[in-house]
Amino acid sequence: MSRNIFITGTGTDVGKTYVTGLIVKKLNESGADAAYYKAAMSGNDRGPDGTLYPGDALRVKELSGIPQPVEEMCPYVYEQAVSPHLAARWEGRPVQAEVVYAGFARLCAAYSWVTMEGSGGILCPIRLEEPPIWLPDLVQGLGLGCLLVAEAGLGTINQVGLTAAYLHRRGIPLQGIVLNRFQPGNPMHEDNRGAGGGLCPGRGRGTGLHRGGTESTVWMRRGEKRDDLVSLPADENHADTL
Repeated sequence: MSRNIFITGTGTDVGKTYVTGLIVKKLNESGADAAYYKAAMSGNDRGPDGTLYPGDALRVKELSGIPQPVEEMCPYVYEQAVSPHLAARWEGRPVQAEVVYAGFARLCAAYSWVTMEGSGGILCPIRLEEPPIWLPDLVQGLGLGCLLVAEAGLGTINQVGLTAAYLHRRGIPLQGIVLNRFQPGNPMHEDNRGAGGGLCPGRGRGTGLHRGGTESTVWMRRGEKRDDLVSLPADENHADTL
């Protein structure tokens, strides 16, 4: 039976793909049979032959070094850089929940760890035509808990608080919070860390994800086993031990 987690964020470009890549990388380096998955991916480029390539999947594969074929990573890949529901409408390929579930089930049968990344924030429309699909519908349907990625800077207390409250309302477990691009010694970032940590129920110890002179702070729910969310080694691209 595979062990799985869902990576969501407070919005777009907060570092979900980077954090996901680090988790999958460490799992791979530790000898685990790790896989990556994303239901729908928009804003992708075409190669010289016209093939549409899933950019986030390629970045995770490159960062992590996993041998998983890219074709397994995302069932719905769109070119337009808009919300998945709008890209799907424009490009005439709406998301079918059954297809997403089937792809995830195949990965769970073939790999021991599956890390799934969301699109944008948790309240992201995947399909608005009947039957409508929102991102939390897929998370609940797959029975996943969430690791929440947020910016360390201005506005993050509100963003983290609203996302945590929504997850609680939907009955989706919040298993940890990551403050990305955290600058040690920055008074606002330090204050956000103190305030935001209280939004993770039963929070445990924190750590830092280091990148280019900045880092991320991570909270995990107290009582989670260390290998439930893999600890990442400390260097300029990875995380300290949880």
